[in-house]
Amino acid sequence: MNGENELVVGVIGGLGPEATLDFFGKVLIHSRAKTDQDHIHLVIENNPKTPDRNAAVAGTGMSPGPALARMAMALDRAGVDFIVMACNTAHAFEKDIRAATRKPFISLIDEVADEVRRTYPEARRVGLLAAQGCLDSRIYETAFSRHDIQSLQPEKSSQERFMRLLYRIKAGERGPDIRAGMRQLGEELVAGGADILIAGCTEVPLVLTSGENSKPLVDSTDVLARRCVSYARRLESLPVRLDS
Repeated sequence: MNGENELVVGVIGGLGPEATLDFFGKVLIHSRAKTDQDHIHLVIENNPKTPDRNAAVAGTGMSPGPALARMAMALDRAGVDFIVMACNTAHAFEKDIRAATRKPFISLIDEVADEVRRTYPEARRVGLLAAQGCLDSRIYETAFSRHDIQSLQPEKSSQERFMRLLYRIKAGERGPDIRAGMRQLGEELVAGGADILIAGCTEVPLVLTSGENSKPLVDSTDVLARRCVSYARRLESLPVRLDS
């Protein structure tokens, strides 16, 4: 592998830190490097002090937009060629990032929607295992609607269970009850008609992996990691947004 012509990846991270670590680990796996020098160059701006995204979407907390913009500018100054973000819900504030830098920003949400279209062309309904702010901002619903794919959400009580599990995961818990609870939430979406499940929160893959449910699970973290490696190595051109 020749790294001289590779692109440098900038990562907005810390949302949360373990999810960022999971993303980095998956980048290493997909790099299939034989030596240190074979790995792609990443610059990770890990800022866990960023305000809670769910509270911001709900209107009960500070916007993370300014913090995300500052991280994007820091990555720009560090010399990255494009920027990604290892958090789904924070994409509700994508405009703040794009306004802060001229470097391309690769949307995790769009990448997941494209992955579903390519890998599961027959899928017509996706079940979203995602944080409340992600659901309320409709970012996945908008992305999937471009492919005529319907987005299914958990019932209110199920979503409340999801949020309790999410914050336990963020607190470092990984017990069998948490894993079973997340798996059950996935099965409820399958029962509601989901053809596939979306790990639409980067904490979900920390306790749930593909093969544990009766329908396939698309890991948003893994999708972004694979795409970063492909873009960094110029195996594919960076996507161009028509509205950018």
